[in-house]
Amino acid sequence: MKNLQIAVVEDESLVAKDIVNMVRGLGYSVPAVVSTGEDAILVAEKTRPDIILMDIVLKGRIDGIEAAHRIWETLSIPVVYLTAFADEATLQRAKVTEPFGYILKPFDERELQTTIEMAFYKAQMEKKLRERERWLTTILRSIGDGVIVTDGDGHVTFMNGVAERLTGWSQAEVLQRPLGGFIQIPIAPDWASDAPETAAGEGVLTMRDGISIPIEQSVSPIFGEKKDVFGSVYIFRDIRSRKKAEDELRKSYLRHQKALAGTIQAIGLTIEMRDPYTAGHQRRVSKLSCAIAEEMGLDPARIEGVRMAGDIHDIGKIYVPAEILSKPGRLSDIEMSIIRTHPQVGYDILKNIEFPWPISQIIYQHHERLDGSGYPNRLKEDAILLEARIISVADVVEAMSSHRPYRPAPGIEKALEEIQRGRGVQYDREVVDHCLRLFLEKKFVFE
Repeated sequence: MKNLQIAVVEDESLVAKDIVNMVRGLGYSVPAVVSTGEDAILVAEKTRPDIILMDIVLKGRIDGIEAAHRIWETLSIPVVYLTAFADEATLQRAKVTEPFGYILKPFDERELQTTIEMAFYKAQMEKKLRERERWLTTILRSIGDGVIVTDGDGHVTFMNGVAERLTGWSQAEVLQRPLGGFIQIPIAPDWASDAPETAAGEGVLTMRDGISIPIEQSVSPIFGEKKDVFGSVYIFRDIRSRKKAEDELRKSYLRHQKALAGTIQAIGLTIEMRDPYTAGHQRRVSKLSCAIAEEMGLDPARIEGVRMAGDIHDIGKIYVPAEILSKPGRLSDIEMSIIRTHPQVGYDILKNIEFPWPISQIIYQHHERLDGSGYPNRLKEDAILLEARIISVADVVEAMSSHRPYRPAPGIEKALEEIQRGRGVQYDREVVDHCLRLFLEKKFVFE
């Protein structure tokens, strides 16, 4: 490492001269030689040498240790101590300033050269480390989330501006204090587990003034070389605006759901007004269908789809002439064929409406049968939606338990016998089993 600039601070002129000769003999330059701590600081500011060789005991108000401390803190110039004093008190003072070298007089050229080169290398690494720290600190301070860093004991070592603003505490107030002593963090990870990972979630942050705000938070461990945890990084953000937006969206969704339910109900009532003999049929089918779906363990959102489909499953009958719907006596083949068009008509009416559920398909399939004997498309087995299979069973049970213009009501016992007879052939086994359980064990009634 030639071409290094080495300043010398020594209050004994002969010793200073010997050191200068030795330094130059090693191929280094000596931009200045001074004898006091005050002058050392001035020379360091003016000439900016690469290294300063500093005697500890100097004339004046500032000794070498104090001068070395100020020079490194303000100018980042490394100092190597040269001294004949090796007492314990002097060594302890010197250690506190974290010198880059410490040589006891007298010393030879080889020892001096090794110390200078090690000090220069160490100083370069220290500068890079400081630059890295400043770089990381700038990043942490500039990000939009709150950041708090703690050491292995949970004491705060860093807090960015966003964290200060959200918590109401400044970094200066909480530095080296236990995090839990001034702020309640929703997530309190235990990094002592065998496989520590980042913990994340939502919680409530209690600010300094006692106000609680919802936050989204993550906590990550800081690992050492041996995979030991020596700190944690807490990152959190204020989600009040997001929560408010979610609440508004939820309310809007509920309003739309209510409006949709009202519309479906109005359609159902319109259909029943044309067919007084089947008034309430769709609502009763819907009620039984939902009860079956609940017994089968379907999720609430899917059950809601079953309810809405059940409420208007006969919407296609709006196409059927009223005189056919209310005709007493047996229907002709032509009249039956007209009635059997109602699943197709219902599908055509609803197919372009974007429901959250496949309403149009459920209505299209509610007269299909597992063995292909149903209509309008003779679908079989899994080609039929589960919701349609549920409504088809409920439809049969309700229809057979109610009076029609062309026949008296066979009754609920006959209806249950019918679905039991067709179990696994025309009707879904599980749907039939749950329907039977509702009537026979849980005493289900339509109204």
